[in-house]
Amino acid sequence: MSRPRTIPLPRILSICLLAACPVASRAQDGPQGITVPAVFPAFDANAAACTPPPGLQKTLGFAQDNERQFMQGVARGLGLAAGHRGLEYRVALAANDPARMIEQVQGFRAASVGAVVAAPVDPPSLSRSLQQLIWSGAYVGTVVPPPATSLLNAPQYLTGKVLGDAAASYIKGRLGGRARVVLLTHDSLQFLAPRFVAMRDSLKGMPGVTVVADLSPQTVNKEGGFEAMRTILLAHPTIDVVLGADTVVLGALGALRAAGKARPDQFLGGIDGEPEAVAEIKSGGPYKASISLASPVFGYAMGQHAADWLEGKSVPQAMDILPSALSLDNIARYEADLADPASVYADPVRRAAYLKMYGNICYDTRDRYVNFPWSSERR
Repeated sequence: MSRPRTIPLPRILSICLLAACPVASRAQDGPQGITVPAVFPAFDANAAACTPPPGLQKTLGFAQDNERQFMQGVARGLGLAAGHRGLEYRVALAANDPARMIEQVQGFRAASVGAVVAAPVDPPSLSRSLQQLIWSGAYVGTVVPPPATSLLNAPQYLTGKVLGDAAASYIKGRLGGRARVVLLTHDSLQFLAPRFVAMRDSLKGMPGVTVVADLSPQTVNKEGGFEAMRTILLAHPTIDVVLGADTVVLGALGALRAAGKARPDQFLGGIDGEPEAVAEIKSGGPYKASISLASPVFGYAMGQHAADWLEGKSVPQAMDILPSALSLDNIARYEADLADPASVYADPVRRAAYLKMYGNICYDTRDRYVNFPWSSERR
């Protein structure tokens, strides 16, 4: 496996970098991609090969938003695939700074990096820089928001519903139908908002359920979840259920423990299948469920697609990450799969449990890149 190299980039941004200078941007304009929502057919692995992109380095770059465990899993999968396919691998960590991520992605383009996977901090501000990479001929994969030659998303409503239904079942079966619930959302990110619509749908119509807080933490990490829950506890000292992304729910659990308010009969549940959440489930404490999105597996897949693109092969335009609820019964197999994503990717049956691929695109057809918020769900 090639060792990831973190790129040291200058921290000074010009006004033109932040706002895009009109004259320069006109000179570099290219196709706008598919801007109207479209339904893609199943991916055809036997599609005709294309032209390898000329003048680009055999390098895979990861524009990483932060260091939460879910993204560390993506980074590990990408690094494994890069090593298996002979690509240099570079990581640029933005530390939740959107301006820094713009700078880093533009640095990738200046270095003629042939493939970039991005987990955007602020999708609208990064969009232009990703388009410029696409116009240069590079493979651009994104985790959820467009634009991208290959966009990855989860069926967001289904993902939220799997967790919401698990919580509703627990409330009925273990809490006597009564619960004080906290939803830690990301409603400001339109691509993830359906998750929380689904959670609310699962809980509505339950007369004994009171949602005492429904809010978005300031930061999508443990610190954000901790601070949000600490504030909530000032007004609502007894909490029965907490739902959200694993990273923020783990922070909320920390706040509950710090306040002496954590109980074994609580239901804390998250999305992402982060290792710390899995460990909490295995311990038999308040954390009861995590919806797995297997980030090392899809990271490995995106790394393989990046290498295929650079060889002139056709790759998927979009991929579903299929959600599954982790329990004590299936955690062992899940951990084995995450430890060896290459073997999962190589086995069509095992891969199909995690990923579903749609559409075809390659260097010659890159004007058909995805430039709308794609989802396989028609809601």
